[in-house]
Amino acid sequence: MKKPSLAQKDVLNPEEAIEYFGFSRRKFSRFLKDGKCKKYTALYGRRRLILRREFEKYLEENPEVKEGLLNGGKSKVKA
Repeated sequence: MKKPSLAQKDVLNPEEAIEYFGFSRRKFSRFLKDGKCKKYTALYGRRRLILRREFEKYLEENPEVKEGLLNGGKSKVKA
């Protein structure tokens, strides 16, 4: 039996979300620890899971958040 791709999964663990969205591991871990992500996360025991579709909606509504989490995202350079 073939394993589903990340795009087919409704629920992602943090490592899968990092891989799927191309986020920085450090930035995404800090983002989850801030605790402001209750609408698109679920707890399974002590594990935090990301509800992919809800999280995608959140990122569409907040593109600055997505930009901030990207690996190698834009850095602010002072002129």
